[in-house]
Amino acid sequence: MTTFHDVVEVIKSLSTDEKQEISILLQQYIREERRDQIYDNFQLAQVEEQKGELKFSSNINELKQLIEE
Repeated sequence: MTTFHDVVEVIKSLSTDEKQEISILLQQYIREERRDQIYDNFQLAQVEEQKGELKFSSNINELKQLIEE
């Protein structure tokens, strides 16, 4: 099993160009994961809205109370 430390050591041994490529790839992977999370949250919110579980307000005090629930 490869450990995080093993991965770090392998990356350290790569050329600068290879390290830059890994950096670009990691940024893309992270961006894709964030998009997936946003989409999952959107779908969850749609279900909650259909069930009537979402509450909306423009009143700051009411929003604070909703957050605390």
